[in-house]
Amino acid sequence: MSEKDDPQALLHIGAVAERTGLSLRTLRHYDEIGLITPSERSSGGFRLYSEADVERILLIRRMKPLDFTLEQMRELLEVTEAATRPDAPAEVRRTLREFEETAIQRRAALERKVAMADEFLSRLRELSAEA
Repeated sequence: MSEKDDPQALLHIGAVAERTGLSLRTLRHYDEIGLITPSERSSGGFRLYSEADVERILLIRRMKPLDFTLEQMRELLEVTEAATRPDAPAEVRRTLREFEETAIQRRAALERKVAMADEFLSRLRELSAEA
């Protein structure tokens, strides 16, 4: 069984950085500002992350390209945690829908930017072929 398959396994920051594609510096920053707190620390003070911590970090990583602020990321983490409770209030679902709508709008904006970039690249290719 791999560490990824064992929900009890704790990962050092390097393994988490590798799994998430985030830098050690970013992970340390998230810890310093309280966005993601490792589940434990080793006797030597090293950060140890659980699989749930990694999932939270991946959620944040997925929000980054959509330009969510750190405060919005913090709010979404709180809301998603509350949504897993059986007694989650309707407000939690409403907030999740608001985040979803914002993400849809921001994704559409990114798609428009990619289309413009593709047009630009196509034009550059045409120009370089003519030269």
